[in-house]
Amino acid sequence: MTEIDAKIDALVPAWLTLPDIAEQLGVEVTRVRQLVKEGQLIAVRRGENKALHVPAAFIDGDKVVKGLSGTLTLLRDDGFTVEEMIEWLFTPDPTLPGTPAQALSENRGTEVKRRAQALAV
Repeated sequence: MTEIDAKIDALVPAWLTLPDIAEQLGVEVTRVRQLVKEGQLIAVRRGENKALHVPAAFIDGDKVVKGLSGTLTLLRDDGFTVEEMIEWLFTPDPTLPGTPAQALSENRGTEVKRRAQALAV
C-alpha cells in the first residue's frame, strides 16, 4: 500500500468489493462498474490483488446512500482526487458532528453539500 492508501484504510471502517455491492443492490457487476465510471460511486484499488473497493458506508441496504452522487460531483468540481474525496468524507467534522459520510447516511446531505460547496470558495 502507498502512504495515502494506508491513511485512507485507517479512516474507512469497512470496504466492499464491486461484486459485493452488485449482490446488495441486486444488479450485475457491470452496472456497479458503470456507477463508478459515471461518478455516482468512487472506488480505490486495495488489498493484495488490487481489486476495486468502495467504502461500505456508501451503500444503504439495496441502494446508494442518498446525496452521495451530488456530493461527489461537488468535490470533483472542486478538484478533489478520489483519494482526497474519501479522506474528506471520512474525516470527522466537529460542526456536523461526525464525518460527512455519517451525515449522508443519516439523511443530512444538505449540510454536507454546504460544506463541500464552501471548499470551493
